[in-house]
Amino acid sequence: MKLAILQTDLTWENPIYNRLTIESKVLSCAKKFDLLVLPEMFTSGFTMHPERVAETMEGETIQWLKGLAKAKKIAITGSLVIQEEGVFYNRLVFVTPKGEITTYDKRHLFTLAGEEQVYAGGNEKVIITYKDWKICPQICYDLRFPVFARNVEGYDLLVYVANWPKVRVKAWDALIKARAIENMCYTVGVNRIGKDANGHEYIGHSQVIDELGNEMIAPFEEDDIQVITLNKKKMQESRNKFNFLNDRDSFNLVID
Repeated sequence: MKLAILQTDLTWENPIYNRLTIESKVLSCAKKFDLLVLPEMFTSGFTMHPERVAETMEGETIQWLKGLAKAKKIAITGSLVIQEEGVFYNRLVFVTPKGEITTYDKRHLFTLAGEEQVYAGGNEKVIITYKDWKICPQICYDLRFPVFARNVEGYDLLVYVANWPKVRVKAWDALIKARAIENMCYTVGVNRIGKDANGHEYIGHSQVIDELGNEMIAPFEEDDIQVITLNKKKMQESRNKFNFLNDRDSFNLVID
């Protein structure tokens, strides 16, 4: 599978401009790919004022994603602010070229910023099947919680979308590599760049790590779309050779 990661600046709380910017970059990219990964809250940046940018699952951004996915014949994933029955969610959406949608609501809300005070947390781990790949999507702060990501489903690709600030980027780099190694899977992290309205600086470090911890796309800081080919057979050969996942501990995860 050919995977594309889009690292870019996000204009603060401006969905229209961010959609236009992302669309321009995607349509002008000459490289072929099957799946495009966007950052967390790609329409707005990480905002604590969801009422300013919230949409519904029938809103403009969802329709735009469907149209772009169909036009490019790709799947697209990233998170945005969704409102349902008066409640706000930091929701990842995975949209296929046929317009099929799978969603994941961020489980671990970032209490340091008070995210849990304005957003509702998810209560389900989601595994998506696309082109015979089993994909586990997660969002930003989820990266710090390895039990929730533990590969008990035999998934092939672990995806993190984020707005992870420069001040803690060393943790981002270390944790992505750790998640890849411990779960014996390809792991992708897509972060933003630029500065938000709160003065937080982001330097990206989007990257793709293989099942042994090797950098397939090394952390970078530029505004760019990078594409890599993931080899499921090679990953499975590594799993069969080392059998690390066979020795994992058994446990029951209780999600309140």
